[in-house]
Amino acid sequence: MVPRQNIEERDAHWIEWATGFISALLVFSMIGFISLEAFTERDVRPDLRIVLTSRSPVVNGYRVTFDITNGSTVTAAGVVVRGEILDRSEPVESADVTFDYVPAESKSSGAFFFSQDPGSRDVRLRALGYVEP
Repeated sequence: MVPRQNIEERDAHWIEWATGFISALLVFSMIGFISLEAFTERDVRPDLRIVLTSRSPVVNGYRVTFDITNGSTVTAAGVVVRGEILDRSEPVESADVTFDYVPAESKSSGAFFFSQDPGSRDVRLRALGYVEP
């Protein structure tokens, strides 16, 4: 009886070596990146900034639109934003908007509806609070 040759007895093709090397390089690079992020990531809190973008009349009052930006690497949940129309630093009307989430390093938009015309009066926008998800 003649012994049969197994295909495994031959040397590996150069493509197999290249594929194995590239795969190992990718795995070790990902492990290194994740380890670096884990050890150098500092404990940060959401960094919320609010910018008024427009004022316009609507059917039942006036709309004031704004953008809220979270500049940190942490998501904020349940963000409450208050908008106030000010007359000589005194609030004459206020409204609140709640965002379910303001994701990390992103921007969201919202609007307040007021019954009074903000006109040339100051409009104060500020975040009242958030919850860490």
